[in-house]
Amino acid sequence: MVRKFCLRPVCPLIPVASAPQGDEVAPFSAARHSGIPATSTVFTPRAFGCGCAALRNLFASPGCIRDKVPVHVIDIAIIIAYMILMVAVGAWVTKKAAKDSESYFLAGKSLPWWIIGVAHGSSGVDIGGTMWFVTMLYIYGAKGLFLLWIWPLFNVIFRMVYLGTWVRRSNVLTGAEWMRTRFGKGLGGELAYVSVVVYALVSVVGFLSYAFKPLGKFAAPFFPFGWSPDTYALIIMLVAGAYCVLGGMYSVVLNDLIQFGLITLAAVIIAVVAMIKTTPAQVMAAVPAGWDNLFFGWRLDLDWSEKMPALTKVIHDQGYELFGFLILMLFIKGVLVSMAGPTPNYAIQHVLSTRNPREAALENLVMCIVSLAPRFLLIAGIGVLGMVFFSDQLRGMGAKVDFEQVLPAVVAQYLPVGCKGLILAGLIAAFMSTFVSTVNSGVAYIVNDIYRRYVRSDAPARHYVRWGYVWSIVVIAAGIGFGYTTLNVHSVTKWVANALVPAFVVPNVLKWHWWRFNGHGFWAGMAAGTASALVIPGLWPTLKDVNLFMSIIAISAIVSVVVCLATAPEPEDLLKSFYRTVRPWGFWKPILDKCRAETPRLEPNRDCARDWFNVLVGIVWQIAMVSAPVYMILKQWGRLGAASAVLVVGAVILKFTWYDRIAKGDGYLPQDR
Repeated sequence: MVRKFCLRPVCPLIPVASAPQGDEVAPFSAARHSGIPATSTVFTPRAFGCGCAALRNLFASPGCIRDKVPVHVIDIAIIIAYMILMVAVGAWVTKKAAKDSESYFLAGKSLPWWIIGVAHGSSGVDIGGTMWFVTMLYIYGAKGLFLLWIWPLFNVIFRMVYLGTWVRRSNVLTGAEWMRTRFGKGLGGELAYVSVVVYALVSVVGFLSYAFKPLGKFAAPFFPFGWSPDTYALIIMLVAGAYCVLGGMYSVVLNDLIQFGLITLAAVIIAVVAMIKTTPAQVMAAVPAGWDNLFFGWRLDLDWSEKMPALTKVIHDQGYELFGFLILMLFIKGVLVSMAGPTPNYAIQHVLSTRNPREAALENLVMCIVSLAPRFLLIAGIGVLGMVFFSDQLRGMGAKVDFEQVLPAVVAQYLPVGCKGLILAGLIAAFMSTFVSTVNSGVAYIVNDIYRRYVRSDAPARHYVRWGYVWSIVVIAAGIGFGYTTLNVHSVTKWVANALVPAFVVPNVLKWHWWRFNGHGFWAGMAAGTASALVIPGLWPTLKDVNLFMSIIAISAIVSVVVCLATAPEPEDLLKSFYRTVRPWGFWKPILDKCRAETPRLEPNRDCARDWFNVLVGIVWQIAMVSAPVYMILKQWGRLGAASAVLVVGAVILKFTWYDRIAKGDGYLPQDR
């Protein structure tokens, strides 16, 4: 007999610092770099494992449907069929991927921009980030949509407008190889090159080490076989590994396309269920006045004292009462992070796999739409169902209120047979998508930037593909091994997020926009930022998140500039070649003058003002894109119309000021003008 489903407070809002040792999943690992204090229980968008905590918590305690979820055999068949399909896809594209290393790691730079854009967008959709946004929507309402800027998700707008084009003009295989086009092959360039390789590999190891155990916790309640969670995690990782090894980037892209279909279908189903089963009056009865207003002043002014008193303390502890100041700081931080360009992981691999610079820009347009529109339809549907049907139970948890349980509760109670299997397959696909993208990008750095550069540079093309097979297996095995031995996943994710992200910003902003910046300044800034991120939290544990971030930025900036000015600039010929090829705007006049002395017709990049205008329009357009599905689920037709109008107007503006400027040609620049 199936017992009635209920929610139970099993994961209190404990400070990060007091997370118990041995707990595979802890509160939001990127609290420090995101601007969220350590007392909040939220999720990192890349940590699938953190998202799985909800399902672990939900089914871990007696008294409710904890140990097993009533999943029909049809749902299990759908999940198994999906996993078999993925292996078949990998086998199908093996021959095409085995042609050479460019085919294996970048799909031969042959795929259309819209396919790569869908794949790139799907790689950014995961259960952890989805559940975090559900929590933010519940607590902060429509205003919580601005918390997209924590990562910031508007970095894709920068890549769409200009940075994607700049990156793709280098015509290289990896982000580390790109360093050679900017800093050359001297000592400084070599150190910059190595620093990026290390950054990329540490990121890969970090993801794989914290993904394993939570993945098993996610899968175990849904299958009737009685295996241990580690066994389920092992099987899913081996399936993902099989098609990743066989098909390389082709497998990554095809899996992402299938995942996008599953997630979109799941979002539509949950949205329809939410709109049928709830009314606007029911939603507004569960939330405070002003909850549905997108706009805000300096203060948040959301009074949860009557509806859910525990949230008043949560907002206070998070420091979000001065909401206007918070969003301003997030915007400034986000602009700096975005100007640095894509990080050396699968983000830059998707950009480099496009056919030309023009398609790199268009790929990021599609990525923006795919990663946000269906996802926020799903988030709004889950959030509204949670507000209407689970508010009493959440309120009863008191200070231990746990929003992590809303998504699995909705899945367990409101999805019919077949639909449950689709959404579970989609969530597994979300993990597998990020997993294989991460493995592919990490192996690309090992084979192209270590083995090919330092071990054997003159081997036949297929030789590097075979080594891609070998290192893919090694990386996957290492991830599984780390997964079995890692006791405190939070410590791993916290180090990756806190140490690497702020350290990455200043050197990467300067490399684009200042001709004098050299390889020595780059690696020194990266090293100083990482070291300060490790030391400062230990010396000043009570330092606020914004102050910590700005401290790391300041140290990294000072060291970058001082070391740069204390060492020689990069060779003039290298800088002229970079400027002719990429043509960035910024402080490049001395190099422009030298280029014009040789080719008087050479034109500088005069698009700085227009690019910034398009970035600002794009950010507003993005906010309208995510608010429209929320207001549709809430059945607030007037606000839906307003959001839709902003979306359309923004698209029209970008058509004339951005798209028409890239619609002709391939985006490469002639060297003589």
